[in-house]
Amino acid sequence: MDNLGITYPELLGIDLSEGSEEEVFKWFLVSMLFGAPITESAATKTYHCFEKHKMLTLKRILDTGWDGLVKILDDGGYTRYDFKTADKLLLVMRNLHENYSGSLHRVHAQAANPRDLEFRLGSLGKGIGDITVGIFLRELRGIWKKADPNPTPLVVRAAEWCGIVKLSEHATSSLKQLKHYWGAHKINGYSYLNFETALLRLGKDYVRKGKKPTFL
Repeated sequence: MDNLGITYPELLGIDLSEGSEEEVFKWFLVSMLFGAPITESAATKTYHCFEKHKMLTLKRILDTGWDGLVKILDDGGYTRYDFKTADKLLLVMRNLHENYSGSLHRVHAQAANPRDLEFRLGSLGKGIGDITVGIFLRELRGIWKKADPNPTPLVVRAAEWCGIVKLSEHATSSLKQLKHYWGAHKINGYSYLNFETALLRLGKDYVRKGKKPTFL
C-alpha cells in the first residue's frame, strides 16, 4: 500500500472527498480517457491537456465541438483513437445533458441500486464499457451510496497471486472476499480504496508481466 496504494484522483489533483459535481465530472472524464486502449501515461497527459485548455465541464466540451476535441486528444497522444474518442465524448456529454440535465449526481440519484447505476452509466453512450464504469465507480465507493463495482480482472488476479482470494468465476464472490479480507486486516491511515488501487497496480505492473515486486 505504501508503494502502490495512492489513488489516481490524488495523483491528478482531483478531490473527490466531498463528492462535488465539479470534481466528480473531472473524474468521469479521466475514467473515459483511461478506459480507452491507450497507455496510462498518455491518458494522464491528455487529461492535463484538457485541464490546460479549461475543458473540464460538460458545457465546455460540447461548446468546443469535434474539431477542438480532436486537437486536444492529438496533443495528448491519442492520434490513433482521436476521432473515435471525440465521437464518444460528444455522444456521452449530449446524452448526459439530455437525460440527466448534465448531472452525474442525478444519474446516481435515479439509479435503483449499484447494478442499475452501472447500467445507466454504460447507457450514456457506445464506448462506455465495464472497464470505464468500474474505473469511475471504484473511486466513488464510500462517497456515492450505490457505487459498489465488482473488482476488475487485474485486481482479482493480483489478489489471487497474494492468496487473498480463492479462484472464482464470479466477480461478486471476489468482491465479498476482498471486503472480508480488508475488514479483518485494516491498516490505519489507509482505506479500502487504497487497498484496491494497490492490487490494481500490482496486477497491471507486475503479476500480468510475471514480475515480482522488489518491495515484497
